[in-house]
Amino acid sequence: MGEKQEEFKSEELRKGAKTLPRRDLELTRVKEELERKVKELEAAKEREMVLRIREIAKAADIKRKVEQLEKKAKELKDARKALLNILEDIDEARKKAEEERNKTLAIIANLTDGLLVFDSDNRVSLVNSQAEEILGIRVEEIEGESLANLSRFPSLKPIVQVVKKKKKVFREEVKLHENLILEITTSPITRERERIGSLLVLHDVTHEKRIERMKTEFVSVAAHQLRTPLSAIKWSLGMILAEDMGPLTEEQKRFLQKTYQSNERMINLVNDLLDVARIEEGRYIYKPAFRDLTKICQAVINSHKAAIKRKKIRFEFKKPKEKLPQVKLDEEKISLVIQNLLENAVRYTPPGGRIVVSLKRKEKEIEFSVRDTGIGIPKEQQDRLFTKFFRGANAVRMETEGTGLGLFISKNIIEAHRGKIWAESEENRGSVFHFSLPLT
Repeated sequence: MGEKQEEFKSEELRKGAKTLPRRDLELTRVKEELERKVKELEAAKEREMVLRIREIAKAADIKRKVEQLEKKAKELKDARKALLNILEDIDEARKKAEEERNKTLAIIANLTDGLLVFDSDNRVSLVNSQAEEILGIRVEEIEGESLANLSRFPSLKPIVQVVKKKKKVFREEVKLHENLILEITTSPITRERERIGSLLVLHDVTHEKRIERMKTEFVSVAAHQLRTPLSAIKWSLGMILAEDMGPLTEEQKRFLQKTYQSNERMINLVNDLLDVARIEEGRYIYKPAFRDLTKICQAVINSHKAAIKRKKIRFEFKKPKEKLPQVKLDEEKISLVIQNLLENAVRYTPPGGRIVVSLKRKEKEIEFSVRDTGIGIPKEQQDRLFTKFFRGANAVRMETEGTGLGLFISKNIIEAHRGKIWAESEENRGSVFHFSLPLT
């Protein structure tokens, strides 16, 4: 029995040994099948995940696009609202601009002065009714015309000639005919520093000039009529003071001397008035010739030495080291200018003060100056210097005598020589008066 059982087991082991390779193969196949299934499942899950991710991404993209569209829609809405506001503002501004334009045109139309407006190409762009009346033309005739073409109109020819000669900004008087004198003023029209045109204003000064001429003629006639009796009074007083008519007491001499000095002041005033009348009539003609300005200065200074010494004024004449070239000038008129300036310095400088007269060359001109330590000119009154009959308030208090015409005459003399005259002053500190004359 034992042997049979052993044989049976051995047989079974042999059979089992034969079946083991088959089972391994089946297990391997099953394993492979399982692995394949697992891979398929993993692949399916991966595809599903990819699809899901894509769906999520697509949904997120759609959401983002929707948000962007909503944002853009809001921006467009805001922009539309802002644009409507801008359009409302523009419409309001346009209405205001039209109102201002109409107001400006109404002002221009009702101006008492003539007005010509030129564009950037110097073509007429606007003419008011007063300009039409003054010049005897119609706006249709000259609108759009260039400045050069305006010369074909007889009434505009003198104006065009003046405008061409002058600078961009100027004021000039033009006599169109005996009964019409215009004061022409021109200036550029700018916008943000860019020239967009120019403005020509025509102011009728015929009436003013007629009155001014009558006034000047009256002053001239009156001054001439006064000069003769004043000269006779001077001659008579001179004879009496010289005791040609008999001896005088000291008291009589003193009173007559005061009368003689007052008469001299009247004669000086008459002479000044005559000079002013000649200046205003354009008859203040000078005779230019080449002269040494240093010698002219010295001659005027010499005539004032007594007054300078009497007031104990420290005086200095600063001459240039090198000899100055001669200047073409009217010696009599320039001497009068130097005399006026020096007399003022002596008159308004207190005793013990200082006066310095100097001459120097500056490139193409010679400059003269008188510096003093006198009463000076109040700052608020300095813009009236060189005008007719001006005297500083402090000067009137200090010295009641004086016509206020000396500086006006001096200014006209210097300008007639193509020179310049100016002053610097500080009240209670002194003044410096300068003039310059061109060498050519």
